[in-house]
Amino acid sequence: MYKINLYKTIFYFFLVSVLPSGAFAQLKLQNLKIENLTNPMGMGVKNPRFSWELVSDKRNVKQTAYEIQVSDGKNMVWNSGKVSSETSVFNVYQGSALQSNTKYTWKVRVTDNQNNTSDWANANFHTALLNPTDWKATWITSGLKNDTVNGIVPMFKKTFDVKKKIASAIVFATARGLYDARINGEFITDAYLTPGWTSYNKHLQYQTYDVTGLLSKNQNVINVLLGSGWYRTQLAWFNNQNIYGKETALLFQLEIAYADGTKETINSDNSWQITESDIVFSEIYNGEIQDTRKSGLFQKTAINPDWKQAVETKYPTDYLIASENEPIKKHEHIKPVRVIKSPKGENILDFGQNIVGWVKITPHGKLSDTVRLSHFEMMAKTGAPYFDNLRTAKAQSIYIIDNSGKAALPSILIPHFTFFGFRYVKVEGIENINLDDFTAVALYSDMQPIGNFECSNPLVNQLQKNIQWGQRGNFLDVPTDCPQRDERLGWTGDAEVFSRTAAYNFNVNQFFSKWLKDVAADQADNGAVPFVIPDVLSKNSGRKPVGAAGWSDASIIIPYNMYVVYGDTRLIENQYASMKAYLNYMRTAAKNDLWNTGFQFADWLSYRVDDSKGMIGQKSAVTDNYLVAQCFFAYNTQIMINTAKVLNKTEDVADYEALLVRVKKQFQNEFSTTSGRLISETQTAYILALQFDMLPEALRPQAVERLVNNIKSYNYHLTTGFLGTPFLNPVLTRFGRNDVAYKLLLQDTYPSWLYPIKAHGATTIWERWDSMKPDSTFQDPSMTSFNHYAYGAVGDWIYRNVAGIDTKDGDGAGYKEIIIKPQIDSGITSAKAILKTNYGVVSSSWKISEGKLALEVEIPANTTATVYFPAKNPETVTENGVKQNLDNNQFIKIGSGKYVFEMPFPDRKL
Repeated sequence: MYKINLYKTIFYFFLVSVLPSGAFAQLKLQNLKIENLTNPMGMGVKNPRFSWELVSDKRNVKQTAYEIQVSDGKNMVWNSGKVSSETSVFNVYQGSALQSNTKYTWKVRVTDNQNNTSDWANANFHTALLNPTDWKATWITSGLKNDTVNGIVPMFKKTFDVKKKIASAIVFATARGLYDARINGEFITDAYLTPGWTSYNKHLQYQTYDVTGLLSKNQNVINVLLGSGWYRTQLAWFNNQNIYGKETALLFQLEIAYADGTKETINSDNSWQITESDIVFSEIYNGEIQDTRKSGLFQKTAINPDWKQAVETKYPTDYLIASENEPIKKHEHIKPVRVIKSPKGENILDFGQNIVGWVKITPHGKLSDTVRLSHFEMMAKTGAPYFDNLRTAKAQSIYIIDNSGKAALPSILIPHFTFFGFRYVKVEGIENINLDDFTAVALYSDMQPIGNFECSNPLVNQLQKNIQWGQRGNFLDVPTDCPQRDERLGWTGDAEVFSRTAAYNFNVNQFFSKWLKDVAADQADNGAVPFVIPDVLSKNSGRKPVGAAGWSDASIIIPYNMYVVYGDTRLIENQYASMKAYLNYMRTAAKNDLWNTGFQFADWLSYRVDDSKGMIGQKSAVTDNYLVAQCFFAYNTQIMINTAKVLNKTEDVADYEALLVRVKKQFQNEFSTTSGRLISETQTAYILALQFDMLPEALRPQAVERLVNNIKSYNYHLTTGFLGTPFLNPVLTRFGRNDVAYKLLLQDTYPSWLYPIKAHGATTIWERWDSMKPDSTFQDPSMTSFNHYAYGAVGDWIYRNVAGIDTKDGDGAGYKEIIIKPQIDSGITSAKAILKTNYGVVSSSWKISEGKLALEVEIPANTTATVYFPAKNPETVTENGVKQNLDNNQFIKIGSGKYVFEMPFPDRKL
């Protein structure tokens, strides 16, 4: 025994001495994705792209070659061979044409720069219906007279027999409206509010499901509920309903492959039956009413003498597209923290967190004939529930209860085709409130959480949580502006300013890719982009869309931001025509390259003296509308230059570069004196002028000084609105006033980011700096939301500058070339951020203790990083005790791996 172990030890040391360094390093692959999705069902892209992550315990690891193989289970449809390339993200399929409704398996292996070859890693995907002619199903409607926008929800039923062994069963389904489908009483998906919200008249998404395990031998029953949803429910104002049509419709195709090689298709047609379901009213804003006396229709043996024949209709199928984004799903489950008794004796549940979703009731004990849940965000200082800011939205779940004992009460009560924004719920119809019977369920798009930030300041940590909760609540298939009132629309300006922050918290590549298709679809012929997407404001108003700076240019800014974050060139290729069309709209609207005409939102909701009690300044901060527009004209032009360079559109580059010179010159002529003083002496005016280099370089120091003096005049409070806020701290940091940026971040009195948290215990970002004022009264209820993510755009600066994680653009986009550059100042003694990129985890963690700064960094394989150090003496920086050779700019370049840097850091005073 001892001799055997001795021989093993000698043999091991022999191998170590003769084999090259790294021979024992384990190179693995993980997180295989196709079109940013893991093992997707219903892939509708004909030339999809493959991505993977390299994992190694060695430093400086890079891929040198890869090999991809794709099989349909019988034949190999693509073998890339060994390709010499570092590219591990978005490798395009180049095999034979993919077939509809087919499961493919793909595998990949790579070789690295240290002579290691990974094992094969495997994944799969299932294709959708890749050609319009693949649809055999027929659109069907209920034909019921009371199936209207304010009426019942119909149920569709199809009964069929299965006599043979099933190899696979795949469903393709969509609706003009929202559908809830079950087979033999079991849900075919854990997604909600399907097929989601698109510009339905331009394109409609459908979903694909593997239901093999739900079918049984002999009789099977399909049941589908069809709700109005966004399709015909009231949206926005002016009694704006039936926007896309007056009748809902179902398209359902079940393709069964039997073990003996035969196939059968169950299609929606007039052989389906319909009846009224237990949902007697369902609407986005007002909520849902369920009559539990009608429950049980999903039972396989359910009998209803009122079943009628479904009606076939000739709606088209050529505008259907396979879903490309993550569906809406249930996420956090939150129990109420207390019951509040209002002055009127009302029972109010407090869930302790403002969320979007609904409440699940597990009924016990005696219930009244009607149980009513009314959802709202805030309690008034009088102790009463505050419903005013919901405007006309009722936001209620109502359940009609059969107390006769004739019908069994469902084990849980939940709504189906609606959602609410709330922290509090008024409960009526339940005598004895048991907190265990209630659970708030968060609904939002199933985006992968990829980033987080924490630091030594607990209020900033809560701010980070609020930003993330605001994103969860408002990223519900489209980027909405508020989830509680009679609005919930895809406002472009909110999405534009928040898009980079959004990409730090969650993977939003597919989320925005889907939404941007609607941006292009709803874009006017003259290039104007509506203020909300999908465009429901101009549908019935008869008004043509116009463009507004900071809002409509989401069509340019968001695609480029997504390219920078993910390195997704196809996204900007797909959106380039739309981007170019909107820039042309701006050029037409701007006479002689000066945009000083037409409607503008400008710096929306900036500080006004009369907005709140407890003022911090005696003058409002209103920035000239057209100064803002001209700055965004330049911003968009610069982005188009960058985008055209990436796509090698050299003629456009030259055109846009010349345009940018003229736009900046016109800004200086119209909005600035020769000394650099702007016509609007506001923070936003100087922020935008500095951010977009609108002033000659020699005048920029004076502009920085004027900006800082303005901030000081408000006692280090911000006064910016939607368009100035995202660039406030980045500008200060860029021009050497990080000290002021930190003071603004840590300010905790109105107006500031931390004021809602410290003064009122906010758990999400508010629409206004003082949605609740310092005296605990409310802002104008006609427009004040307590879950409105736009001001959360500061998260971008927090990740990029406090933690210091950023990416280069151009060839280094998508964190292929990483920047680690923490900006450290008073008030925070430690910070840490992690970010899951397409290459793996990037992390930056720093801490100051006993006159030293420790900076820990993790860089994923197949990337490089430039690390900048805030050290006064570069020669003092060490890594694991070894002095580092920094250049004069105090940075070093490193490869993948984990690093611990240390340096003296004694002086942190302002």
